[in-house]
Amino acid sequence: MTATLTRPDEPRMARRITDGLDPKTWIIADTVLVGWHTGALAGIGWGLLGCLFAAVIPLAFIRYGIRRGRWADRHVGRRRQRLVVMAFITVSVATGILVLRAFGAPQTVTALIAAMLATLAALLAVTPAWKISVHAAVASGSVALLAMTYGPWLLLASPLVAVVGWSRVELGDHTRAQVLAGAAMGGAVAAATFALVR
Repeated sequence: MTATLTRPDEPRMARRITDGLDPKTWIIADTVLVGWHTGALAGIGWGLLGCLFAAVIPLAFIRYGIRRGRWADRHVGRRRQRLVVMAFITVSVATGILVLRAFGAPQTVTALIAAMLATLAALLAVTPAWKISVHAAVASGSVALLAMTYGPWLLLASPLVAVVGWSRVELGDHTRAQVLAGAAMGGAVAAATFALVR
């Protein structure tokens, strides 16, 4: 079974955007770029350690679930299944923060992973009642965090958030309201947490 099931009638461009700019892609970009800004190559190393718990282990869990037939694809569209995955990722990311602190990681990198955890917790609180867009939340939060790290000029990447949101609506995975709410929540929670912790 492939990681993503493609319907023959779905828009190819929307599928490519959804798959190419999924949360994992943003998390890798954040950990590498914030890590580099924090401490060059050593900072990237710390960032990749955080990425292990925020992206690599969660992705392995999702792939394991796909192989076992527990969910259909890596985006885990069904809300009940999504809650299980999000709960696992929450534990993984929280563990990552503890590991980073235990080994003396730079505070900025720890703050980055803490911002991811806070965003995830906010999404997890909403998901039982409403299928808020995780894609939009992570994309928006990532742009906010990178802008706080490198400067406001990085807000020029904001159209990518809109493109991600468009792809989710175009594929029928979310409504416009779910995408807009995800983007607003993701950006606000990530930025506020990062500002407080770093």
